Amino acid sequence: MSNIDTKCVNAIRVLAADAIQKAKSGHPGLPLGSAPMAYELWANHMNHNAKDPKWANRDRFILSGGHGSTLLYSLLHFYGYGLTMDDMKAFRQMGSLTPGHPEYGHTVGVEATTGPLGAGMGMAVGMAMAEAHLASMFNRPGYPVVDHYTFALGGDGCMMEGISSEAFSLAGTLGLSKLIILYDSNKISIEGNTDIAFTEDVQARMRAFGFQTITVEDGNDLEVIGKAIEEAKADKEHPSFITVKTLIGYGCPAKQGKASAHGEPLGEENVKALKENLGWPEPDKSFNIPQDVYDHYAELAKKGEEAEAAWNKMFAEYCEKFPEDKARWEKYHTAVDAEALYNNDGFWAKEEKAVATRNLSGKKINFLKDLMPNLIGGSADLAPSNKTHMEGEGDFSKVNYAGRNLHFGVRELAMAAIANGLTLHGGLRAYVATFFVFSDYTKPMVRLAALMGLPVTYVFTHDSIGVGEDGPTHEPIEQMAMLRALPNINVFRPADATETAAGWYLAVTSAKTPTALVLTRQNLPQLPGSSKEALKGAYVVSEAKDPANMAGILIGTGSEVSLAIEAQEELGKSGIDVRVVSMPCMDLFEQQSAEYKESILPKAVRARVAVEALSSFGWGRYVGLDGATVCMESFGASAPAAQLFEKFGFTKQHVVEVAKKVIAACK
Repeated sequence: MSNIDTKCVNAIRVLAADAIQKAKSGHPGLPLGSAPMAYELWANHMNHNAKDPKWANRDRFILSGGHGSTLLYSLLHFYGYGLTMDDMKAFRQMGSLTPGHPEYGHTVGVEATTGPLGAGMGMAVGMAMAEAHLASMFNRPGYPVVDHYTFALGGDGCMMEGISSEAFSLAGTLGLSKLIILYDSNKISIEGNTDIAFTEDVQARMRAFGFQTITVEDGNDLEVIGKAIEEAKADKEHPSFITVKTLIGYGCPAKQGKASAHGEPLGEENVKALKENLGWPEPDKSFNIPQDVYDHYAELAKKGEEAEAAWNKMFAEYCEKFPEDKARWEKYHTAVDAEALYNNDGFWAKEEKAVATRNLSGKKINFLKDLMPNLIGGSADLAPSNKTHMEGEGDFSKVNYAGRNLHFGVRELAMAAIANGLTLHGGLRAYVATFFVFSDYTKPMVRLAALMGLPVTYVFTHDSIGVGEDGPTHEPIEQMAMLRALPNINVFRPADATETAAGWYLAVTSAKTPTALVLTRQNLPQLPGSSKEALKGAYVVSEAKDPANMAGILIGTGSEVSLAIEAQEELGKSGIDVRVVSMPCMDLFEQQSAEYKESILPKAVRARVAVEALSSFGWGRYVGLDGATVCMESFGASAPAAQLFEKFGFTKQHVVEVAKKVIAACK
């Protein structure tokens, strides 16, 4: 290790320590221990260019241990990604570009929002899958236009979380050889030595998953770390897992090797001692970085500029030689034409007979696959039930990365993280699927998608007690309320073919919002009044005979809209005139103008009944104090679906009874 290399590694350490100390909050342990491996990777083995952070063929780096964010921020600062010293001084402060955990879209150079441990590992697998698929679609002899690595760095916590095992098991099965994991092995977690809860042979586990495993005994030896990374790159059959043995809090005499180094500032005296121990100039000064450090990083950054320049030259030749591939590339990297899709009669074609919305969704997927060659997706071992298979598009596998049908196995949590990675990579539009009740397993990664503004599509089928004989373990009740509670996600429960088309239109035209399509197992009738107005979240699907004097409003979603219309007809026989509103998406309805919302749900009409075979939680804002709900107030049961709907009150007669009581009480 040269003197300047040592100095640049230590610059990461002292800058991280200073930022955390100034904030009086943060995690110095990982940056101090992992600085050498991060420096070696970024300096000598990773193609990246601060002058073009979105360069399509850059290597991706995900800090899965997001609590160590000052490691990443220091690298971004030194390489010139736009983080200034003032940004470093504002670590963890309101509105700063250096929040406590890295946030995608907020800080240039951050490839993924990482906070929940292990999430970055799952997203890295998705990025590696994206690289493999796009390479198979676009590379030509002599023109490897998609040819980059995905690196992820994490520690013991990432390896303890189950998501990493789910994701790595799939990565090994798929032979993702351009995925390289750096394992910061310091054997310390918040509660102390990891032996209190984590004694497994991690390398043996990774070999069992199908990874090449490499161990670096000294986490400060740049030469050995570099050789390990090159050895990982040399394996063209397996993903690689590099264990780098480090000392948490390295360099701080009072803290290194201790749990207290993990998640609290070192303290001013200990920061000074760290600098003295590292031989740092003027240890009394904070945020003091010598110019030769910046000069060296500037020289290192030129490698990335040169790498992109060479790629740009190759890509220009590629586009000239393969104009059809150029056109396909542009289509993969351009949003679908929303106006053309809106006016596409084939996409909006109505059905005549009763059909389950899961089946209707499957038809839309197979319609869209020809319009959107970059559409890719699959299910957690449920494609025949979720209806998510793209006909004639092949299965993505170790021997066929060109396949567009993804098989995740029974791994819902990793599946959702991988969808994030596929989307973050760029060039692909991802959808994933499972039963709605198992959205519980996907929720942490759905939350990250919403936080990052990723337009991932989730196909959640078997959406209510209509599941029937499988019983309460498989019948969702509270999941709708859970998803609706998330900011920045459109939760869409369609009632028929037109509304299902609207849900998919919403999903594939969204720029920064994920979409959850909540679909039935059972057949639903086609509604004469359904329309593209579903894109507003709620609309009048069956109007009252005299709207100016209607007695009440019935609001339904999904399978209960037709039930509400039946109840409307029955109420009409008693001279009670009501409107039926279909509300497939509360989230969209809330985005409409006050005038539109008033036109659908007039404030003067207080007699309202919401009908949904899911939890009533959240319906209060629409039915008010005077209204009522016909919803699930308990878990379901095991029986044929028709019997369950009757048992739990989802009948025309019961809805009519509730509506009459509400209307009478509001007079």
